[in-house]
Amino acid sequence: MTPEGNGLAQRHEFVLYFDVANGNPNGDPDAGNMPRLDPETNKGLVSDVALKRKIRNYVALARPDTPGHEIYMRDGATLNLEHKRAWAAVLPDVSKTDEFKKLPKDEAKARALTAWMCANFWDIRSFGAVMTTGVNAGQVRGPVQIGFARSIDPILPLEISITRLAATTEADADAKGGRTMGRKHIVPYGLYRAHGFVSAPLASHPTKGTGFSQADLDLLFEALANMFEHDRSAARGEMATRKLVIFRHACALGNAKANELFDRVETWRLFRGERHRPGDERLDNAPPPRSFADYAITVDRDGLPEGIEVVER
Repeated sequence: MTPEGNGLAQRHEFVLYFDVANGNPNGDPDAGNMPRLDPETNKGLVSDVALKRKIRNYVALARPDTPGHEIYMRDGATLNLEHKRAWAAVLPDVSKTDEFKKLPKDEAKARALTAWMCANFWDIRSFGAVMTTGVNAGQVRGPVQIGFARSIDPILPLEISITRLAATTEADADAKGGRTMGRKHIVPYGLYRAHGFVSAPLASHPTKGTGFSQADLDLLFEALANMFEHDRSAARGEMATRKLVIFRHACALGNAKANELFDRVETWRLFRGERHRPGDERLDNAPPPRSFADYAITVDRDGLPEGIEVVER
């Protein structure tokens, strides 16, 4: 299904570090928008969906008029209308509503519909999509997958009271003098780590691949490095990508297990001029981390498996 036959030839994995200061990296709507956390460890969580949203937003800003870089899952989009664009381009003679509900029986035409969506939408080409919502354009599994991010140390969500001088209604203005109260949730500081995977076969397979290319991969890494620079808000004023470690394999299937490569990337707490693993009892008297300067990140390059290249950004 590669639209231009330019799918990725090498497998990749990556480790992403980012941090937040006095902000809410990913509020939980089921918990009053409090920062997400693991209740057993009190370590903070950021969902894969939240990270992909920021990547999509960056790509939309960075390539606004570049063919093949539209964003499928975007604010205000009507997905079935996008599917109809594919039908109009590939099968312009189809006009009956019932015909849109199922893919054509001709397998080549069905693949062509999905390939059109992959060729035009960067996020479908990257993350995949289920495009069977009434107007059927097929479904495709994306070569790029990102796990939940987890904070290195436990976080302490704070609920901050705030005031507003402007009233919402005339009644509020009369009763309260215009002053109303509100609340916001913040994390004083948290360093988060996420793992990502890029499958070359899912990018370049002749019938199941999305056509995700080396240029698409370069744009993904560009987005990971810069996505927080254009995501500022009152809740996320100070978030930044701190480090990106990329493992590039020499072939499509890979030269080592992902978990073994991830284990080579270690995070250390700095205390009194020494490195300690988070959770070390010698850190019991250490103050809580409040900046990236409280950490060090190392990559063990000794004895790397043959065919593995490490890139640090």
